[in-house]
Amino acid sequence: MRTVLMVAEKPSLAQSISKILSKGNCTSRKGLNGACSVHEYTGSFQGQSVRFKMTSVCGHVMSLDFIGKYNNWDKVDPAELFSKAPTEKKEANPKLNMVKFLQVEARGCDYVVLWLDCDKEGENICFEVLDAIQPVMNKSSGREKSVYRAKFSSITDTDIWNAMNRLGEPNRNEALSVDARQELDLRIGCAFTRFQTKYFQGKYGNLDSSLISFGPCQTPTLGFCVERHDKIQSFKPETYWVIQAKVFKGKESPLTLDWNRVRVFDREVGQMFVNLAKTSREAQVESVSKKEKAKQRPQALNTVEMLRVASSALGMGPQHTMQIAERLYTQGYISYPRTETTQYPENFDLKGTLKQQANSPFWAEEVKTLLSAGINRPRKGTDAGDHPPITPMRAASEGELGSDGWRLYEYITRHFIATVSQDCKYLQTTIDFNIGGESFSCSGKTLISPGYTAVMPWQGIPLEEAMPVCERGDAFTVDEIKLVEKQTNPPDYLTEAELITLMEKHGIGTDASIPVHINNICQRNYVTVENGRKLKPTNLGIVLVHGYYKIDAELVLPTIRSAVEKQLNLIALGKANFQQVLQHALDIFKRKFHYFVDSITSMDELMEVSFSPIAATGKPLSRCGKCHRFMKYIQAKPSRLHCSHCDETYSLPQNGAIKLYKELRCPLDDFELVLWTSGARGKSYPLCPYCFSNPPFRDMKKGMGCNECTHPSCQHSLNSLGIGQCVECDSGVLVLDPTSGPKWRMACNKCNVVVHFFEHAHRVQVAQDSCDACDASLVAVDFNKTRSPLPAGETQHTGCVFCDQIFQDLVELKHATMRHPMHRGRGRRGNPKKPKDKMAALAAYFV
Repeated sequence: MRTVLMVAEKPSLAQSISKILSKGNCTSRKGLNGACSVHEYTGSFQGQSVRFKMTSVCGHVMSLDFIGKYNNWDKVDPAELFSKAPTEKKEANPKLNMVKFLQVEARGCDYVVLWLDCDKEGENICFEVLDAIQPVMNKSSGREKSVYRAKFSSITDTDIWNAMNRLGEPNRNEALSVDARQELDLRIGCAFTRFQTKYFQGKYGNLDSSLISFGPCQTPTLGFCVERHDKIQSFKPETYWVIQAKVFKGKESPLTLDWNRVRVFDREVGQMFVNLAKTSREAQVESVSKKEKAKQRPQALNTVEMLRVASSALGMGPQHTMQIAERLYTQGYISYPRTETTQYPENFDLKGTLKQQANSPFWAEEVKTLLSAGINRPRKGTDAGDHPPITPMRAASEGELGSDGWRLYEYITRHFIATVSQDCKYLQTTIDFNIGGESFSCSGKTLISPGYTAVMPWQGIPLEEAMPVCERGDAFTVDEIKLVEKQTNPPDYLTEAELITLMEKHGIGTDASIPVHINNICQRNYVTVENGRKLKPTNLGIVLVHGYYKIDAELVLPTIRSAVEKQLNLIALGKANFQQVLQHALDIFKRKFHYFVDSITSMDELMEVSFSPIAATGKPLSRCGKCHRFMKYIQAKPSRLHCSHCDETYSLPQNGAIKLYKELRCPLDDFELVLWTSGARGKSYPLCPYCFSNPPFRDMKKGMGCNECTHPSCQHSLNSLGIGQCVECDSGVLVLDPTSGPKWRMACNKCNVVVHFFEHAHRVQVAQDSCDACDASLVAVDFNKTRSPLPAGETQHTGCVFCDQIFQDLVELKHATMRHPMHRGRGRRGNPKKPKDKMAALAAYFV
């Protein structure tokens, strides 16, 4: 029997699709990587009985990066990244072992059906999967086809079976367009980012950004925010005047009229018009017009509109919105959430989709009315040729989806019902008045039929006071006429919704990447999100954009990126050559980069005004090993130490606190050690600032503390304080934290495992001898007489933390509260083996 391997984009999708296709008759097992399951069943394929294996990846299998040596910021000129630096595809998440997992499952398979998301990124992942599995699959005989592509837009029985019955092929051109975008963004972004980060962080101490990044899409996105900020700053309010008139008829309440001239910017002219109007005590009705108007139902929902509404009405950021939408999609509640299309295909089952909502307590009445009266054909929109608009695929309740999930689902559902509803109809009444030769008017709306606003009430016609009944020639008594002084107001900061609109209009990013670019400028500390989800640029964001404008405005204007996006789309359509588009764009940005480097002083002049020199920043902390003067600790991201006398800056571990370590010095370079800690529930280790930036031994890398240092005799090194191999990760070593007493602990120098032991002990030391059973270093513990947990009143004991029976009840394994991945290093005394009973000894205390 032949075997068909089927691959989806996420584990949850694989489970849903296999459940539909197998009609629930499948067996499931975990894959070797632990993250992906494999669902197996028998069925029919291409007219033959086969065994199906359905599994998944977890997004992209591979990511693009430079080969090893070109990732060293200190040894590579950023200009080389445009052409000389070779790139390679690396596993996107090495821990998942995705390539090996796919190959194990694909071995011996005859066919593959790719169920990746149906967009350009999905096509790209198709070929990543094929590159991994085709070498191990059975070779097809003759012209027999072995690779198939499923096209689907929702996880419903109908859509999945339709996709299975109409299998096509993966689109190589669309995949190439993604490859081109990845390479452009990598080369351009890394070159500019590395240069400006090193240049400015070496000069200024209070930039408060660990990475001064540049991105071909990210930077124009920031540019829009700063452009609005500049308009606010340069705005000069102007005073203007309007005439306010109030009239009444009989005992009716006064009616406020609008002046037809709207406003004047000269007070004397305004006063003249007031004086003219005051010559009459009556307001004559010139005309009364009544016009039936309609407020159009919305077009079908696409991604950009969903992101706009989620930000402006639901208060949810674009990145968060997309995460929720993807979850709703994989659970089968909505159709595919990445689409540019606002028009339903002719054969779309609108009535069937609507019927699924007929029993919802929130909109059942409106749905049943529509079903009985007949649905209205949705407005004509744009067919982008990708996916149908975002549509609810089955009924749901708030309990199923959670708070934010329900709010987004509710909006998507109400929007869909609105698209097949009638327009909102209302009567607009306008009355024109003449007072002393000046024209005034007032208007009001009366609802005729709510139409779609019954299900989208926030767009409804507000209830207004009824307009007075009158006709041409009627006279109203003038109650008041006065001149009111007002001022023009500056625009407000851009909201996320407005920024999304600008990005779409100028072709910056795609419906999938727009949330990522907005999230990036927030995380880089270029903008802050204020109340109402307004984006206010920071000092750093403003200076960067102004600097780009001074040097080369095209770096920040949307024009070039928009043109590149059009070229990438031509690659996807098979109308442009991948290599030519890539080379042309890189040549342009390479020239811009060289000009940027030559002109960097223009941006530096702006930086000098806003930021302090590194020598004038920070507080004295520890002594330099070269000049023995105090170095300053700069807390602003990235935190670092700077010696103003030697004009040297030393890196530090991030996302924790730094303090002086007992004024002890490194035996190699005489620098005072500092202690890094991630908090009381975390871990800590000492480090030498010089060694941390300049590894002293060949087997050490940048960014290693004393807990990874291979110095043979230093009292702070791994060789002196290392106890044994970590109980969880393969390459880590558990190292005694000598500062942790009286709540003693040892912590892995790679992962976040922390082992608490010997609480209230007077002293804990690592002995020279090793355990016969597991090679771990023995530990000598000295307890206070009154608090000793040792048997028979003993106060001292030396033994193995993992094997010694006396120690077993005094050891507790935990996970540290870590805010960043730990650095890598080599083990102590070769590579001590894990004792067989180590996990057993600690398992009871695992929390």
